[in-house]
Amino acid sequence: MATAMFSSYEPVSGKVVGEFPVHDADAVDAAVSRARVAATWWRELGFAGRRDRLRGFSAQLAKRLPELAALIAQENGKSDDDARLELVVSIDQLRWAAAHAERTLRRRSLAPGILLPNTAASVEYQPYGVVGVIGPWNYPVFTPMGSIAYALAAGNAVVFKPSEYTPAVGRWLAEAFAKVVPEQPVLQVITGYGETGAALARSGVDKLAFTGSTATGKRVMAACAETLTPVVIECGGKDAMVVAEDADLDAAADAALFGGCFNSGQSCVGIERAYVVESVYDDFVSRLVERAREVHAGGNGAGRYGAMTTPEQIDIIRRHVEDAVARGAQALVGGPESIRPPFVEPIILADVPEDAAAVQEETFGPTLTVTRVSDVDSAIERANGTPYGLAGSVFSRERGEELARRMRAGVVSVNAALTFMGVPALPFGGVGDSGFGRIHGADGLREFTRTHAVARQRVAPPLAVMTFRRTDRALRTLVAGVRLVGRRR
Repeated sequence: MATAMFSSYEPVSGKVVGEFPVHDADAVDAAVSRARVAATWWRELGFAGRRDRLRGFSAQLAKRLPELAALIAQENGKSDDDARLELVVSIDQLRWAAAHAERTLRRRSLAPGILLPNTAASVEYQPYGVVGVIGPWNYPVFTPMGSIAYALAAGNAVVFKPSEYTPAVGRWLAEAFAKVVPEQPVLQVITGYGETGAALARSGVDKLAFTGSTATGKRVMAACAETLTPVVIECGGKDAMVVAEDADLDAAADAALFGGCFNSGQSCVGIERAYVVESVYDDFVSRLVERAREVHAGGNGAGRYGAMTTPEQIDIIRRHVEDAVARGAQALVGGPESIRPPFVEPIILADVPEDAAAVQEETFGPTLTVTRVSDVDSAIERANGTPYGLAGSVFSRERGEELARRMRAGVVSVNAALTFMGVPALPFGGVGDSGFGRIHGADGLREFTRTHAVARQRVAPPLAVMTFRRTDRALRTLVAGVRLVGRRR
C-alpha cells in the first residue's frame, strides 16, 4: 500500500513548500524500535562524545543559519528577523545543554546522615532511552529544541514529530543532525497529523515531551497514561504585564508592544494583557499607542512581523476582538478591520471586561488588552486571574522582584519582557493550564533522566539494627541518640 502524503504551504502565497509522508502507527513503532538501538550506542559515547557531536550540530546550525531562517520564514510565515532571532536563541540552548550535561547529571556523593555513617551514598541521572517530542508550529526550532537538545545531551535518542504546518523545518533539523551523527538514527523525524502524534504517545517511548494547546495536551496525557509513559507538557498561556507607579514607562511600552506583537503574537510567552496602575495609566497608554501606530505586519520584509501561520488562529483573533468591542471595549489601535488574512495589524484594546474571551482565553495574535487598576495588588490579583500560568512581566524600579514572586507563573521577567528566552540556565515551564515539567537549564537536563540512587555499605554498622539478629541494647541506643539529636534546635 502506498504511503499517504500531505503538503505544507507558505502562509503568504499558498505555494506548496514540500510533500511529506503521513506516518501511521506501524511506521511510528518502527522508528521507535530503531531509536532503541541508537539510544544504546548514543549513551555509550559518554558525556564527552555526545558533547562533541552536539557541538558539531550547533556548528551546522550556525553555519547554515541563513538557509534555515529562510525555510522557517517560508513555511511558518514569520519575518526574516523573527526567524533569525529564533535560531540565535536555539543555538545558545543547544550549546548550553551540551556544555553542562556532565556537570549536572554525573554521579556525585551524598552525606549519609547520622543513622548510617558506615554507608557511602551516591546519586546519578541516567537517560530514559527513547524520548518522543511533539513540537508546535509557532517556534518550529526553538521550542522543540528545548526538549530535543536536552534529551540528547542527557543520553537519549529522540523521535520528533513536528507540526503538520512546519514539517520541512523538522526534516531539515534531522538531516543536519545526521551529517554529524551518521552512524545511528539518534534523531528521527516522523510527519503527519494528530493521529501520528497519538501513535507516538502510545508507541512505548520512555518519555514524551509535548508542546501545544491545553486541550490537546490533555489528550496526549490520556494516551500516555495507557502505558504509564511520563510526560512533560508545555501548553498555552495568557501572559500578563504589571506596570507599577514607579515603572520606566518608555521601557514598559516598548516591552508590551514587542511582547504582544513579535512573531505575529503567536507566542505562548507573549504579552496578551497589561495591568497598569492608575497614576501612570494615561501616560503609559499614550506611549504605547504612539509606538504601536509605527508597527505593521507584512511579508517579504515589508512589515515588522509576518503572517499568521494558520487560518484557524485568525478566526480566534476575530472572535476575541469582535466580542470585546461588542461588550464595550475601546479600540485604542486597530480593531476588527485590522484582520486582513493572512496578516493581522496590531490591535490594542482598553476597557475589556475581565470575563471576556480576550482576557481569559489565549488569543495567540498581535493583540493586547490594557486595563487600569488602582494599585499593584489589584494588578497582581488580575494577572493571576486566569487558569494559565506560563510567563509574565513586571515593571517597577523598586519592587520588581517582590511583585515577580507573587505572580502565578513559571517564569517572570522584571523590567523587561521575554528575557528568560535568552538565558539557557533558567528552567522553563508553567503551572495550571499551562502544563508542568521543565525544559532548559539543569532542571531541563534532569527532566529527561531517571534519578538513580545507590547506598553502599562500606564497613559493618556500629549499631546493627537492620537485621532480625539485632539486640535490644543496639535499638535502644539508636533511639536514644536520635531523640537526643531531634530535640536540638
